Amino acid sequence: MVDELFDFKQASEFASKYINKEVSISNISYLVQYGRVPKVGNNGNLSIRKSDLQAYYDTNHSPKAEKWREKLGDDLNWHLSFSDYRESETTKHVHRLHPYKGKFIPQLVEYFLDNHTDEFKQEVFFQPGDIVLDPFCGSGTTLVQANELGINAVGIDVSAFNTLISNAKIGIYDLQDVYLEAKSITNELYEFQEHKNNVEFENRLLEELKKYNDQYFPSPDYRYKVRNNEIDEKSYGAHHEKEFLSIYNKLISKYKIELLQKNNSTFIEKWYLQVIRDEIDFVFEQLKSVKNPKTKVILSIVLSRTIRSCRATTHADLATLFEPVVSTYYCKKHGKICKPLFTIANWWNRYYRDTIERISEFQKIRTDTFQKCLTGDSRTIDIADSMKKKNPDFYGLIEKQKIKGIFSSPPYVGLIDYHEQHAYAYDLFGFERNDDEEIGRLFRGQGREARDSYVAGISEVLLNSKNYLSNDYDVFLVANDKFGLYESIAGKSGMKIVNRYKRPVLNRVEKDRSAYSETIFHLKEKS
Repeated sequence: MVDELFDFKQASEFASKYINKEVSISNISYLVQYGRVPKVGNNGNLSIRKSDLQAYYDTNHSPKAEKWREKLGDDLNWHLSFSDYRESETTKHVHRLHPYKGKFIPQLVEYFLDNHTDEFKQEVFFQPGDIVLDPFCGSGTTLVQANELGINAVGIDVSAFNTLISNAKIGIYDLQDVYLEAKSITNELYEFQEHKNNVEFENRLLEELKKYNDQYFPSPDYRYKVRNNEIDEKSYGAHHEKEFLSIYNKLISKYKIELLQKNNSTFIEKWYLQVIRDEIDFVFEQLKSVKNPKTKVILSIVLSRTIRSCRATTHADLATLFEPVVSTYYCKKHGKICKPLFTIANWWNRYYRDTIERISEFQKIRTDTFQKCLTGDSRTIDIADSMKKKNPDFYGLIEKQKIKGIFSSPPYVGLIDYHEQHAYAYDLFGFERNDDEEIGRLFRGQGREARDSYVAGISEVLLNSKNYLSNDYDVFLVANDKFGLYESIAGKSGMKIVNRYKRPVLNRVEKDRSAYSETIFHLKEKS
């Protein structure tokens, strides 16, 4: 019996019906490109066997709900998985202006702030015109979603850079001015490059890489052979990594490319090649001459996002950063020989255009409400006095009607250093770091002393926040409470937990995508 062959569109339609979930043509293309299913035919007329597609989904798409219930229990609220949302929806408009580790998706905020009800959420907690507080504002997800829903919002964060990101997302801009200034800086950067040789070097290197990778790492055949154990990836990759180094070193010598910086005492000195650092400094100087302060702020975010993508590290280690990478290397993520970056121009161009597009999308739906993130320690900050200095009109509204409640995701115990993840930005912009004021810092670990300190810290935040909350407040805290700390936190804050919403976390970007859940604790004043 002849096996049925599909083109990519037919494969997309078949797979969508087979697993009862939308599978796009780009999803099918990914499976072929990364060797998940073998291709049939040549590049001009690619097909996929029905049996190969079925075999892939039979192995990799057993229902997550069943598998996860076995590990996490039957009380999961699958409404809160948001598994039907595409990545473009969970990172919509300004939510992806800048990377941020540990943020929640906007649909989770919207679920609790909007006016819908269901079998789990049986009442409406916030109304348009209310004020919501996020005392661990992070990258400003709560502020943006509050704006969408016509709700005012106050954010607080101990990190000055987090405050910059949050306020940038809800800012109003002259996008024509942003475009013209970004384009002008781009032209200046190209002129600056004319006196350098890194661009010519990188173009020559790319030519050599293409020839080499086409020969020894043809896509998708190479990946398919690795997945089927026809090639020992570790030894094969190491051999060809070493072999290509001779080509790379000759080009470095020919074009006299500077690699390491003379000093490496700061993050930006250690993790950027000298040619990249030169361009970063050049663009930063151009930003100083931008006259419109709002345009300057948003282009600073573009530059920060750009330089984060240009660190001297492998594609597989963007979040971990082991040691600076200054040569070509075998890339497990892409299945070929890859290289560090030697210019920021491509990322700068891509990101300023993407930023303008995202802000434009948000401006079409934004409401005329107040949102502001304040820099400070949520345990002690005087919200009213700080807002009075920053936005007197918003201060007046807070004094008049009080804050209706909180929606926030406190830091987890010993999991993330929130300042360190943006160390490059602190070095470049010169912001003061307040690492010691972080609650649950990574370096403190997860031992008994760290947990006790965490309980005290979160409780102090809630006690301080209560000074500005209305009498019938609602507090929602998103946490993976694996140490069972939130009963104690509630008690020390004079609150009680009135409900728990347990959600499976499916849309994770970390390498570990094992079964994982978090709880949204609903707290109210203890009677």
